[in-house]
Amino acid sequence: MPVMRTPRKRTTGAAAAALIAVALLGAALVCVLGDRGTEWAAADWKKVEPGGDCRCADGSEFAFWDRRADPEKVVLFLNGGGVCWSVTTCAFGAPDDTSYDWNLRDEGPDNITTEGILDFTASDNPFTGYSYLFVTSCTGDAHLGNAAHEYGPDLTVQHRGYVNGTAALDHLAQQYPDADEVVVVGKTAGSVAAPLYGGLVADRLPDAKVTVLGGQSGAWPDHPGFNSGILDAKWGAYDAMPDWAVDGLDAGRWGPPRFWTQAARHDPDLVLARFDFAYDPHAAVEVTEWMTTDPPDLLAEIDANESAIEKTGATLHSYTAPGDDHGIFEWAKFYEIEVDGVRLSDWVSELVTDEPPGDVHCDKCD
Repeated sequence: MPVMRTPRKRTTGAAAAALIAVALLGAALVCVLGDRGTEWAAADWKKVEPGGDCRCADGSEFAFWDRRADPEKVVLFLNGGGVCWSVTTCAFGAPDDTSYDWNLRDEGPDNITTEGILDFTASDNPFTGYSYLFVTSCTGDAHLGNAAHEYGPDLTVQHRGYVNGTAALDHLAQQYPDADEVVVVGKTAGSVAAPLYGGLVADRLPDAKVTVLGGQSGAWPDHPGFNSGILDAKWGAYDAMPDWAVDGLDAGRWGPPRFWTQAARHDPDLVLARFDFAYDPHAAVEVTEWMTTDPPDLLAEIDANESAIEKTGATLHSYTAPGDDHGIFEWAKFYEIEVDGVRLSDWVSELVTDEPPGDVHCDKCD
């Protein structure tokens, strides 16, 4: 349903600086940004190496990418890359021997894809002209972790996704201080933390309209075993978060669906939205053992999670497409998908206006 938005109160420079300083205390480790004052060429990807405590899972250097265009409109793209929490799933191997990205290698946005919302020539791209920050996941923790976990005598994984991600947020606040529109786009595993990052953007840029669009993690469960055993014990995510993100919840009750409710409670002005294929077998393959349905029914999990989120009073706009496809934001099919006469690209375009669209849900979803 459309929601009425009240204008944000203009924040003074001193107050904004104080908010940023408070937000920075959320992580036990921080990265040192070394790119202040950089001159950015328009429409050109620039690699940013924040250094400090930022790193990939194997301890190698972390980087993100900046494509400067309109300085007042920015997309923060949280890329996917898989997750891990065991000796087997977290092993450092060749890129095709593991289900998660553990080292950036030469991976950047311009050699991943130039389709979907990364096709800046597409006439119906909702984000044409926007600046982009592209944050690749290489820590196996869905941009949430802040821990070095020893899985074996020869395998210690740097789950520093939250440290890396907040370094990109600091860059966003420094390089785009006058942004009045920021869209946090989360792809697959990158969408799990997207609502939390939406709240963190709002903390740093309190005058900006912030929209969150998560793609393909709607079935991720809220299960005490996963919440405490993985998010907390393996990744160190619970302790890394700012107070508002975990307020009122112990580690066992802090799971992915609650990320949306905590973000909505923290900042009611956030526009929160998700996209899912009804039966995408890859979107939640790692977490099926914690789902409530047996055998796992992905659409039932997606719908139940959305219902639970909205029962808390949060508004979650949603688009559920039929089938078992995988991948959306970085593919040309972003412009081809249509459900009940509503094209996904048009729905997203409407989402970033002041009156978000109604929900779209397939009738025949198989």
